[in-house]
Amino acid sequence: QVQLVESGGGLVQAGGSLRLSCAASGSIFSINVMGWYRQAPGKQRELVATITSGSTNYADSVKGRFTISRDNTKNTGTLQMNSLKPEDTAVYYCHAVVRRSAYSSREYAYWGQGTQVTVSA
Repeated sequence: QVQLVESGGGLVQAGGSLRLSCAASGSIFSINVMGWYRQAPGKQRELVATITSGSTNYADSVKGRFTISRDNTKNTGTLQMNSLKPEDTAVYYCHAVVRRSAYSSREYAYWGQGTQVTVSA
């Protein structure tokens, strides 16, 4: 089994910063993709950012403000959020696509429990 645990959410004023962390544990051979999604009340869950071994992708709404990174040795990921806006308020979820075995390249997808980010005006 693989577990993803987010931390770092909280309440911050507009223009402030937060850093979210995602710790992955369990039967992990490699993490092929790590990403962050968010879901605001009454809205669909949307992709915020993803990172692979060679590239990153960001939603247009967060480009230039958010930075995704990862530490492959520790199986952790980070989302640095700067210049936060009230529209960033949402529950943020860590997502990972992992290879669990050295003997199989099959991929599995996992979700964290989510962490609340609230940005006040």
